[in-house]
Amino acid sequence: MKRAVFLDRDGVINRATVRDGKPYPPASIEDFELLPGVDNAMRALRRAGFLVIVATNQPDVGSGLQRKDVVEAMHNRLLAADLCDDIRVCYHTAEDRCECRKPKPGMLMDAARAWNIDLSRSFLIGDRWRDVDAAKAAGCYAFFIDYGYREHLRAQPDAVIESLAQASEHILQCLSAKEDTK
Repeated sequence: MKRAVFLDRDGVINRATVRDGKPYPPASIEDFELLPGVDNAMRALRRAGFLVIVATNQPDVGSGLQRKDVVEAMHNRLLAADLCDDIRVCYHTAEDRCECRKPKPGMLMDAARAWNIDLSRSFLIGDRWRDVDAAKAAGCYAFFIDYGYREHLRAQPDAVIESLAQASEHILQCLSAKEDTK
């Protein structure tokens, strides 16, 4: 079975706009800006043999605040740059009560079935309580990027980090240490 690193999108891969302590996705493809070190981190994880899968809630599409083609253009940019293996998206709002919307683990479980992923040997990197809860529900190691948003964690992450780049370094160091003990 394969190992994966699941990534939330806004605030982990790309810059989120924060208003009143809450993060918001970019409004346009022109506003879609990768955070520093993200491309190198994603490529390093893939070179090390991890599947890199984006798992993102995009409820603004479901609520009519964003167009689906704009979100897909952002995702196509990631795929065209060969930064990830797959992108899983939930377009539903919280009121839809779907199984794919984080904090439920549906996107992770679907990706695990499609890619033959061992979730217990996989990671999720996110910046919201929903990400941590989804990781825990799926049995993944949960990295939490703490930006100090005005929301509280419900579950305890396995590690608190400052960026995707830092989480990537941690994962790769642990992988290297395990290989050194063989």
